[in-house]
Amino acid sequence: MLSLSMDGPAVNWKFVELLQEEHREQCGGAQLQIIGSCGLHTMHNSFKNGFAVWQVEKVLKALHYLFHCAPARREDFVLVTKCDTFPLPFCGHRWLENLPAVERAIEIWPYIVTFVDQVKAKKLPNPRSSSYDTIAEARMDHFILAKLHFFMSVSRSFQPFLTKYQTDAPMIPFLGRDLEDLIRSLLRRFIKRDVQVDVSPVKLVKLDVTDQKLWVSPKQVDIGMGATAALKGMSGSQSGGSEREVLLFMRDSQSALSKICQNLLLKCPLKYPSVRNMMCLEPQNMHKEPDMCLQKIKALIMKFVQDKKLSGGVTAGDKIAQQFQKFLFSEARGEEFMAFSALDGKSRVDSFLHKAMNGYAELWSFVEKLLLLSHGQATVERGFSINKEVEMCNMNEDTIVSQRLICDYVRMCGGVVKVPLTKELLNECASARNRYRIFLEDERKKKEKMRLKSYARKEEQSQLCVKL
Repeated sequence: MLSLSMDGPAVNWKFVELLQEEHREQCGGAQLQIIGSCGLHTMHNSFKNGFAVWQVEKVLKALHYLFHCAPARREDFVLVTKCDTFPLPFCGHRWLENLPAVERAIEIWPYIVTFVDQVKAKKLPNPRSSSYDTIAEARMDHFILAKLHFFMSVSRSFQPFLTKYQTDAPMIPFLGRDLEDLIRSLLRRFIKRDVQVDVSPVKLVKLDVTDQKLWVSPKQVDIGMGATAALKGMSGSQSGGSEREVLLFMRDSQSALSKICQNLLLKCPLKYPSVRNMMCLEPQNMHKEPDMCLQKIKALIMKFVQDKKLSGGVTAGDKIAQQFQKFLFSEARGEEFMAFSALDGKSRVDSFLHKAMNGYAELWSFVEKLLLLSHGQATVERGFSINKEVEMCNMNEDTIVSQRLICDYVRMCGGVVKVPLTKELLNECASARNRYRIFLEDERKKKEKMRLKSYARKEEQSQLCVKL
């Protein structure tokens, strides 16, 4: 089985198309199983496109760069505002990982306003940088706090999904339902209630969220409690926006949600029938809805038969379906199926089903192939998150690599308390300080050697100039 991982750009899709065509020609018409591009990456891009209109990225980056590597400016900021908390960096290609940066921006925004006002009053030196100009412009935007709160509210809707799916464990049986729940939670913010209720998963992916006839009125858009409170706070202040400006903000929020959902529905794996049918392998579904699960696995079997990916064809498919039906109404009635949870970090659906399907050889062989289908580039996506947790300003590359190795090993062992304290590990810890001293001495010698080389080169150049 070949697994092709991708993020979804057009060049990758073209490669998939060419690969599918060549595979069909060389394998007698057989087709590869395609379940879409990386769902995690799609989330970030959809979120980014939704908030592009407000240039939130520009403001958050400017906040960080304004004080980054500027000790004199940081000192002025602390002196004027009595606040020693500074903005966090914003990552432009990991939008949903920037929730802490937005929270920090909201926390210190009143102090940023004070700082900008002091600069305008010429009580502090003007930084004269594009970052400051961006912040000064945002200072004049009455809705900046409401925008940041709305950004934070929508971002929090995605966080549980991203946290759950940044794992190497097979999660494809849960992907369809979780994507559906996420999209519906976003639709509830700006789509009429009757439209959401009547839409099935199949119709959901075809829903035209750009159709304004399906939208609620701007006043009914759910922008989150923080943004709502920010708007109410504006109404009681002198700098508050007019009613028309508030309605425009609500309309822009509605458009942002529409763009996010549009991108999700266009590119997310939920649009592929195989992903929706894979819900039949979720243990709780097997226990609660056996008839639905049987129907969905038959659809998967037919898909494999049509794509010539099932050895034995229809005959083998019938046997798999019969075994699954027997399994659903016998083993799957156990309470352990209802109690199964993929969120506890201990249970893996492949291990669980392998044990439960003991005695169903043909069924497990087929299920095993289904579970090999990846829900996304979880290892890569999780790596970004881990790097963000361990990295600090001015951290050397070797340090980042070392900390990542430690994190990966601890995770492989199942936690810090489960790391085996071997004799080699204890010896390494005991000699760590001594090896650090040796490392520093080696670095000092290298610098001294480089200094002498540089001095000798300058001497040669000066002598050459004298001769000329």
